[in-house]
Amino acid sequence: MILLTIAVIGIDAYGVNISQELEHQTGRSIDFSTVHTTLKRLEDKGFLHSKMGGATKERGGRRKRFVSITSIGYKALRESQGVRNKLWSQIPIQFQIKSI
Repeated sequence: MILLTIAVIGIDAYGVNISQELEHQTGRSIDFSTVHTTLKRLEDKGFLHSKMGGATKERGGRRKRFVSITSIGYKALRESQGVRNKLWSQIPIQFQIKSI
C-alpha cells in the first residue's frame, strides 16, 4: 500500500505526506515510524529511489527525504495488481457483493 500511495502522490512523496495520504485513503492511522521502516526496506529492494531535499525554515533547517518509484517498483505494482485481479475473478458468485 505504501508503494502504491507513493505512485499516487508522485514526485513530491515523503514520509509525512505518505502517512497522511494513506490515512486519507484507508481511514486508518499509520504510525510514522512504520512508514519510514517500510520506505527503507522498499529502497533496499530497489523499488524506490530517495534523495534529500533542501533545508527549510518551516522544518527548523531540516531536510526532507523524497522518494520515487523505480522501474522495478512499477513492475512490482503491476504484478501485484495482476495477482489481485486474478484472485478477485475467482471468487464464487454466491460470495460476491452485489451493487445496488
